[in-house]
Amino acid sequence: MTRPLICIPMGDPAGIGPEIVLKACADPETVSSARLVVAGDRKVMDRAETYPGIPGLAIRVIEDPEDGEYVPGVLNLIDLDNVDMERFTVGEISGMCGKAAYEYIEKSIELANARRVAAVATPPINKESLRAGGVDFIGHTEIFGALTNTPDPLTMFEVRGMRVFFLTRHVSLRAACDLITKDRIKDYVRRCTEALRRLGVTEGTMAVAGLNPHSGEHGLFGDEEVREIFPAVEELKAEGYDVAGPVPADSVFHLALQGRYNSVLSLYHDQGHIATKTLDFERTIAVTNGMPILRTSVDHGTAMDIAGTGIASAVSMIEAIRLAVKYAPNFSA
Repeated sequence: MTRPLICIPMGDPAGIGPEIVLKACADPETVSSARLVVAGDRKVMDRAETYPGIPGLAIRVIEDPEDGEYVPGVLNLIDLDNVDMERFTVGEISGMCGKAAYEYIEKSIELANARRVAAVATPPINKESLRAGGVDFIGHTEIFGALTNTPDPLTMFEVRGMRVFFLTRHVSLRAACDLITKDRIKDYVRRCTEALRRLGVTEGTMAVAGLNPHSGEHGLFGDEEVREIFPAVEELKAEGYDVAGPVPADSVFHLALQGRYNSVLSLYHDQGHIATKTLDFERTIAVTNGMPILRTSVDHGTAMDIAGTGIASAVSMIEAIRLAVKYAPNFSA
């Protein structure tokens, strides 16, 4: 079986991205399951190889992913050569690095859109650096949405086989409550179900989490369940969707982990983030669904405070690549 070709944008040059990419590309199990090509800057990768504990890889600059030498000990790099090392400082937020990080992502998406790679697995970027670099996107999801013509990508977390979607993302909790409507829930369940099918998940029940304690106890602790969530679930069932809810949030994630549900629709950002990251912070991986290409990602930051020390863990980066390998066959041309 041919190992899928996965592109990894280098991430913010000043953060831990270059370090964890090097570690992931040197991991024997990862290399045995995937062909990896990095979109980045040769000079920054050379510098990262001098950090303590970083494995030495032979960096091979290529123009096209098919030109790579996918063997242990070799890092295949598409060199965008966009960092001025005289102005570069490890661990420092800078517009130059934010713009460079965007360009690595842009190149990766270009390759994926053209079916030159099977998936993209992303290390972290820095929102402040993006802003300083004049990049008009707040993060990865928005960049991928724009460059794949996907107006509203779906974020899914996966950890230990538990999958969690998010009805709302980066809005205040007060605003999130206003967004929990019957029509929005129905739209998301339909789209999440289609996204799961695209990943090859065709069996099982999706659970819609409750919002209030004990899912509101029939209106005693808030009426969102009675007014919006339960009617949405009932109408979806009538349409033939395998969905349950509202399931109290204090138990729904445990039940999903046990296999009762194939996924959970979390109603707001922290409801799902706390559940997944408490279970296993490093192995909680984001999968951006609803796009014509596959993207997986670490779900931690650039850790500027430890960048350049060599101590950053590559577990999340390795796990993001593993998930890309798992789901890539469903996104082949």
